Amino acid sequence: MWPDLLRKAKEGGLDTIETYIFWNGHEPRRREYYFEGNYDVIRFFKEIQNAGLYAILRIGPYVCAEWDYGGVPAWLRKIPGMEFRTNNQQWKDEMANFTTLIVDMIKKERLFAPQGGPIILAQIENEYEYAMVPGDAGKEYIKWCAKFAESLNVGLPWIMCQQSDAPQPMINTCNNYYCDNFTPNNPNSPKFWTENWLGWFKHWGDPDPHRPAEDLAFAVARFYQSKGTLQNYYMYHGGTNFGRTPGGPYITTSYDYDAPLDEYGNIKQPKWGHLKELHAALKLMEKSLTYGEVNNTDFGNGVAATKFSYNATVSGCFLSNANQYFDATLEYQGTKYFLPAWSVSILPDCKQEVYNTARVTTQTSIMVKKPNKADDEASDLKWSWRSETLGSSVRGLGGNFTENKLLEQITTAVDESDYLWYMTSVDITHKQEMTLRVSTTGHVLHAFVNGQLVGSQYGRNGNLAFVFEQTAKFKAGKNHISLLSVTVGLKNIGQHYELDPAGIVGGPVQLIGGNITIDLSTNAWSYKIGLDGEKTKVYLDNPDHKWFSGMIPTQRPFTWYKTTFETPLGLDPVVVDLLGMGKGAAWVNGNSIGRFWPNYTASADGCNGCDYRGTYSSEKCQTGCGEPSQRWYHVPRSFLKPGEPNTLVLFEEAGGDPAQVDFQTVTVGTACSTAEPGKTLNLSCQGGRTISNIDFASLGDPKGTCGSYQKGGCESDELYSLISEECVGKESCSIQIGENLLGKGNCSNTSSKSLVVQATC
Repeated sequence: MWPDLLRKAKEGGLDTIETYIFWNGHEPRRREYYFEGNYDVIRFFKEIQNAGLYAILRIGPYVCAEWDYGGVPAWLRKIPGMEFRTNNQQWKDEMANFTTLIVDMIKKERLFAPQGGPIILAQIENEYEYAMVPGDAGKEYIKWCAKFAESLNVGLPWIMCQQSDAPQPMINTCNNYYCDNFTPNNPNSPKFWTENWLGWFKHWGDPDPHRPAEDLAFAVARFYQSKGTLQNYYMYHGGTNFGRTPGGPYITTSYDYDAPLDEYGNIKQPKWGHLKELHAALKLMEKSLTYGEVNNTDFGNGVAATKFSYNATVSGCFLSNANQYFDATLEYQGTKYFLPAWSVSILPDCKQEVYNTARVTTQTSIMVKKPNKADDEASDLKWSWRSETLGSSVRGLGGNFTENKLLEQITTAVDESDYLWYMTSVDITHKQEMTLRVSTTGHVLHAFVNGQLVGSQYGRNGNLAFVFEQTAKFKAGKNHISLLSVTVGLKNIGQHYELDPAGIVGGPVQLIGGNITIDLSTNAWSYKIGLDGEKTKVYLDNPDHKWFSGMIPTQRPFTWYKTTFETPLGLDPVVVDLLGMGKGAAWVNGNSIGRFWPNYTASADGCNGCDYRGTYSSEKCQTGCGEPSQRWYHVPRSFLKPGEPNTLVLFEEAGGDPAQVDFQTVTVGTACSTAEPGKTLNLSCQGGRTISNIDFASLGDPKGTCGSYQKGGCESDELYSLISEECVGKESCSIQIGENLLGKGNCSNTSSKSLVVQATC
């Protein structure tokens, strides 16, 4: 997908691609390196260069990024004396080893700008200010980072994101929703905004966050109005957290981020187009912004004007209204300008407005899921199944080692799997019912007594630590207790976040019956990492793996399901609908498409509409309340085999029914656009699809929004026919709103009216 995403980014007006380097992806085990597939970072930078774009290298190597363990390998915890991100020699040695490896690889391929490559900036550490170790240790560490970065001799400036005391010559930068008021700690440093959060990430159990295009454009324009130098979108393409890469805990597989290029790589309108127009307007005044002298005029009540003057003939202006409630009319240099509330107008020549952040004139697209129309595809998928082999684990057998205590999960499993078995036995004098009580730091627990599942529980509403209690029957004599602890992404941010435990560390684990409490915390506990199906890789299409057909069991925990399907026709992105499943993981042709948890419903509160005016927060504009946190899961076409059967394997941990599982494609279903007289109206579909019908066309003042317009009083068959003739059957069309068209609306005084068109793709 990289070349297509880069092409769309460049077409959207971007000049540079910023990327992290994920340490735990590249060094999953100490001194074992991986740079293939999606981790081929050299290939990625070469694709950026081939696209005619620049690059910013954010090594970190701590990255946060809602990525598992902040991108830091869990095996570091095994090194004696290790402390993350502080003046600790073990940490500095490992960090320096990996960072030097990356820099040397990039130098060898001549990818730094002084070598003729695309990389123009490099970063060391990341947002350390959010997690800085107090006292001298943190300050000394930052100083060491700066000296170490300089010693690598990359020939580029180095940046430190969100680090107000970054030592010189490091350039400190801003990460936030708004950075117009940010000031670098050195007056000679450029004003960099390395993360403009144009949406937000999502947790299981939360609605979908959105940031309006108007507010995002307002933030960008205000930044350049206040002498900003560089602004980067986080994320311009969010994508998918494949495999076990999401952090959190409880961060979803989708990392769409409400980005201009959505999770599947589709252009998200109007955000993509509104920003494209903003970028074009800013570049019209590039020389003024780069070299001009700045003059600010404050008119009060949030209204201001900023003029960048390069010489007598070159100047550019911003007119802003930061009042979130009231529109304003500003007379500036002899001309009156209307400024909607919470908006910025751009005047590249300080005379004519070419862009206002609150006036969205680009297309709005409503995305839809469409059925898979592969040739001869059966209406229902045919499933086979097999049980996860639990026998030895639930009988306390097959452990890798034994300890007389309850261990912490991250340091025990070293992030090799989400799953860790804690197994022990206890002698009971006589047959009785007892309560099994387990205190765990999360995130999910399944409890077995004498081979039977007695209960499951997971942390909710952010309370990942919980106490599990369940009554079970115990026999006289020896009883086996097996506890399967499950992580759902490891924490990725905070001071000494690596010390936050997971699993049943310390417990206590108790049996309670009548007046007797038996504490099992210091029993001999046997440990086993992972599931049998993970170790034997049943998700690979291996004939040695035995599967059963016929009656397919449903709502059955710890069950594997398999089916085959044809590659959907066309070019549109492919998704699999996992509604009906519980919690688990999915693979297509052996490629992990991530964790699924569709039966975790988003909270019912918080979806109360959206007004772009006023300071944005991630809770402000939400959708999907009361719906599955994530229902559709991305299947990149590069994972598929056209013309051959593809294999989908699901591991169901909690209990679900695969009967509703379905493959679909994602595309533009409805496209709407508006243009004023003298302007051009543009409509387009995606993925090679064409406009099949014009649903609505009006020159009046129609009410409603895209998908639900009501007539505005200036419609006619002639107008409809003209637009249909221009657009139907084409992937895109452009219509000039001239006098000829304005006369087709069957009403008078259309000169001040806009043309509104809605089409089906």
